[in-house]
Amino acid sequence: MPITPFLKSRAFNPDVTHAMGLAFEKACRTLGLTLTTDPATEAVAKIVIDLAETGEHDPEHLYRLALAHFGKAR
Repeated sequence: MPITPFLKSRAFNPDVTHAMGLAFEKACRTLGLTLTTDPATEAVAKIVIDLAETGEHDPEHLYRLALAHFGKAR
């Protein structure tokens, strides 16, 4: 499942959207979440998107920061 359904009215360039998608999917897998539209998965997407809005665009760093947010630092 791509991150794009969670972007709502937010706009990012394709490279950033791709980086967020990689981080989102990897974080969901690590957290044991299925890629469906449910509150837990949506929470992960929101964190990744919020992090990207601060200027972080490296997929691995987005992934690690998202995990840290949920207390699962790697």
